[in-house]
Amino acid sequence: MSLRARLQSKEIVVAPGVYDGLTASLAEAAGFEALYLSGAAVAYTRLGRPDIGLTTASEMADTMTLIADRTALPVIIDADTGFGNALNAQRTMRLYERAGASALQMEDQTYPKRCGHLADKSLIPATEMVGKIAAMADARASAETLIIARTDAIAVEGFAAAEDRAAAYLEAGADVLFIEAPQNREQLENIAARFAARVPLLANMVEGGTTPITGADDLETLGFSIVIFPGGIVRALARTAQDYYNSLAQHGSNKPFADRMFDFGGLNSVIGTDDMLKKGARYDGSDG
Repeated sequence: MSLRARLQSKEIVVAPGVYDGLTASLAEAAGFEALYLSGAAVAYTRLGRPDIGLTTASEMADTMTLIADRTALPVIIDADTGFGNALNAQRTMRLYERAGASALQMEDQTYPKRCGHLADKSLIPATEMVGKIAAMADARASAETLIIARTDAIAVEGFAAAEDRAAAYLEAGADVLFIEAPQNREQLENIAARFAARVPLLANMVEGGTTPITGADDLETLGFSIVIFPGGIVRALARTAQDYYNSLAQHGSNKPFADRMFDFGGLNSVIGTDDMLKKGARYDGSDG
């Protein structure tokens, strides 16, 4: 089922953040229906750097290609600002769509951008963002590919301005609205009250961020259609990796950490090594 078709249901889509084929496959095995390829997560893992606009469109497209090779689940990809003007946004649409993305999320920050839960952001004019959304709509190859319009205006221009920008982006052709970093539950409720009957809404849950952490069931009741948890996996893995390396440095062995990690066979089971070898054997004549 396409993501567009899935959003016709009232049941909320929970899309965990992923950043490579392994995390995508683990999320699929856990039963999720869609994934979120986070620009922040790619910056954290591939670059070891913060989410301040350092990742490139080609790095994201390469990552998307690898994930699409590993899973058929629909993937929402973080397109940042479209990496430039309207023509750059069109190129990003073509590039990400060919890589296998089901939806592109683009925001109205200036370039280079920064994480929506960091301070001191700046925005492009709403009219420029409207043009970029229209340009992306013109460039997409499939009507099934969604445009998710994100505004970061709450922290810069205030809540009312953010709602007005979102309304303009909807008129420009956005398929989903994402008003980033609501500061309290009242703002979440107001967003849903104004837009939920007209368009699917996306909420972003960032542990330690500006928005109060709200469960998927609660967001569904409010009227949100998608909730993403973009960087949670990296925060979990980074904490585990830090503990692992400290343990290895201290003990010179993985034995003290063994109950917190897969052994060789365990990991091969998770990634399906036996199945892959059997599949290969069917083609090379070695299966008898």
